[in-house]
Amino acid sequence: MAGRQPFGVAIDQLSRAHEQSSSLCDPFLTVVPVDGAVVSTFGAPFGAETVCASDQKSARFDELQLDLGEGPGWDALRTGLPVAVHDIRSGTESLWPALLSAVGGVGIRGVSAFPLMMGSLMIGAVGLYSWNPGTLTPPERLDASMLASIVAKQVLRRALNAQTFTSPEGDNESYSRRVVHQATGMVLAQLNLSAADALLIIHGHAFSNGRTVRDVAADVVARRLDLSSLLDS
Repeated sequence: MAGRQPFGVAIDQLSRAHEQSSSLCDPFLTVVPVDGAVVSTFGAPFGAETVCASDQKSARFDELQLDLGEGPGWDALRTGLPVAVHDIRSGTESLWPALLSAVGGVGIRGVSAFPLMMGSLMIGAVGLYSWNPGTLTPPERLDASMLASIVAKQVLRRALNAQTFTSPEGDNESYSRRVVHQATGMVLAQLNLSAADALLIIHGHAFSNGRTVRDVAADVVARRLDLSSLLDS
């Protein structure tokens, strides 16, 4: 396992990535023994796109799996579990036949993918690639999974930052703020989260369901919506 000081630095870098507009990929390379990293979103409501890539090989591999709709990232998000293949050139044709036919010259051998999820909200995946055959050890997979959980929040924050949330016509704005504040308090108490993460969950649920934040908050306050049940995993 990587030394704990680099791991702590990586956590700090990823936790500040949204505010500093810094890379979500590079911190993985300082913690786990891989050659490339990529962060991607898959499908609605986030769209299928590469958020960041550490190098051209990783970017190309990710582009192909996004275009073809199959690959380790798709499988990780579909199952909610990490995916690891020691050598994609050895006996894995049945996993992703179109992808493996297309990536022959890319130069990637060992692949790992970690889902980006917040409860039931499916966001995307982190892909970690090696130019030679190999997979991560269990402790290294644990470190990568913990970093991926931070990345999920950062990708969600970036997506929400691009959205404009409005209240329904006729809503009293001060009332709307009170409702959102009250709902945030309920969610943080239920899930033992920080206020920022509780509010992020409310915004994420609204975003993924095409609703206003005020309506979701009102449902939480009225106990018509229990977000804790959506975060069971």
